[in-house]
Parts: sequence; C-alpha cells; structure tokens
Amino acid sequence: MPSSEPAGTVAIWLATRNGAAFLDEQLRSLAVQTHPSIDIWASDDGSTDATPTILSAWQDRWAKGTFSVRGGPGKGFAENFRALIANDAAQADFFACCDQDDVWEAHKLETALAWMRSQDGSLPLLFCSRTLTVSQSGEPIGISPLFRRKPSFRNALVQSLAGGNTMVLNRAARDIVALASRRSPFVSHDWWMYQLVTGAGGIVHYSPEPLVRYRQHGANLVGANTSWTARLGRLRRLLRGQFAEWSEMNLAGLERNRDLLTPDAIDTMELFARARGARNPFAAATGLKRSGVYRQTPQGTLGLWAALVLRRM
Repeated sequence: MPSSEPAGTVAIWLATRNGAAFLDEQLRSLAVQTHPSIDIWASDDGSTDATPTILSAWQDRWAKGTFSVRGGPGKGFAENFRALIANDAAQADFFACCDQDDVWEAHKLETALAWMRSQDGSLPLLFCSRTLTVSQSGEPIGISPLFRRKPSFRNALVQSLAGGNTMVLNRAARDIVALASRRSPFVSHDWWMYQLVTGAGGIVHYSPEPLVRYRQHGANLVGANTSWTARLGRLRRLLRGQFAEWSEMNLAGLERNRDLLTPDAIDTMELFARARGARNPFAAATGLKRSGVYRQTPQGTLGLWAALVLRRM
C-alpha cells in the first residue's frame, strides 16, 4: 500500500435515491479512507426513505472536510450524476464518483492518488479498478474481469472499461468532463468519462486490484460483470439493438464536444460512425477495421462484429 502524502483534497460525487439500506455502511467506508482531506457532494434524487435523514446525520459529524447535500434533478441516475459533475461549486484537486450501496477499501483513494502523482498532472488523468462483487449481506460472490488490453479511445467508443464507483479524476480530467456534461447528456457517467479522457489525449490507468466492494441486490440499476450469464446478457442487448441506441447517444455527445478531442480521436470517431451507417456489409466491415475499435476480450470483439454484420450497431 502506498504511503500517505498530505497533498490534495478529493471531492466525492455521491448520487443517492432510496439508498437507506446500505448508505450508512458506504459512508463509513469513506470516513475511514486513509487519505485525510475529503469533501462530500451528495445529490439526493427524491428519496422517500430514510436517505435524507442519514445524509443529514453524516453532514453533522463529517470531520474530513465539507459535506454538502443538494436536491437532484429528478430525472434518473445518469442525470443525477450529470448534475453533480457539472456543478462548479465543488472545487478540489481530485474528484471521485460514489454509489450509495458499495463499500470502498480503506486505501482506495490513497492508491489512486499515488498513481496520479507519478504522472504529468497537466494531462487529464483517470484512475479506475476492478471490483469485488458481494451479496446483499456483504459476502464475496466474485471479481470483475481482469481486462488486459490498453485503455484507449478506440476501446472507449464501444465499451465502458470500469465502474464509475471505482473512478478518480484529476482536475484536468474533471474540467473536461464537466464542460462536456453541461453540453450533453450521456448514457452513463463512467462510459462518458472514459470516452472523454481518452478522447482528449489523457491517460487512463486500470488497476487489477479490486478497490470497491460492489453490492449486488435487487435494486441495482446495473448488474455485476462477473458471470457468463452477465456476458450473455450483454450479447443479447448488443444483438437486439440496444448497443446501437447507446452508440448513437455517445456519438452525438462526442460530436457536440469535438473541440475537446484530439485529431486522432476525431478521425477514429468518424470512421466508426461511417462503419455504423454503411449499408454494404463489406464497406461496414472495412470501415470498422480501419477505425481500430476493439473490446477488451475476443468474445466481446466477436459480438461487435456480429452486431455490425446483422446491422445492430
């Protein structure tokens, strides 16, 4: 575990809605982080359970920095995070996304910041990691896949690499993501941040160490990524056209923010867009190959090509 350094405040974006069952445990894991300076920025999206009471109690006793609670936009999970990301009132050196029902390992932030301090801080930097999936009661179930291919914009166009609950950004990355998020909605904040940071020429570090315990339960909006059932579910979504809808929204958002992207990222995006729109399967396949886009596993890349051939991309 890296040694602690007294440099930098971390602003944590915490999106909540009816999370009373597990929120207190999540906040306890934030309170015991080995990094000493943490501001909490919570956005509650219309909870009808005890979530506001829990947030208020923690606000009164938070000792690592400030603890702000605001009302969410009432338009769902993605828009709640978008409101947090776009909020300029949150001023810090680093920024992290937080769900309401997970548990963070105590050294999560310290590990992320140690990597960032080893990089050029003028570049957009994004740290993310694997997750340990746990049951509703906290018992380990499995671990998310270990992706081995290099994080890049060519991957980000067709795959969200890691959960937003694992992500930490430096100020340069946050400024790009915040500006882009004011201009455009997104499918999911984790995928959006991966696309923007890599598209802007930043660096993404994917840690093989699981630093978040992802709690799997009936109310989760997004399921775990640890089983063949989950993988088959993603393939079904790909082949029935849901991936095409997501790609359309992602590309529209990136187009609105093309001034933030590198020339190489723009070229890749345009080649991918043309491949998606090609009516001739040969032209589509040629375009996809030229774009260089890829998913992290051979099975995922095969599914991508199948969706292209079947015009589901």
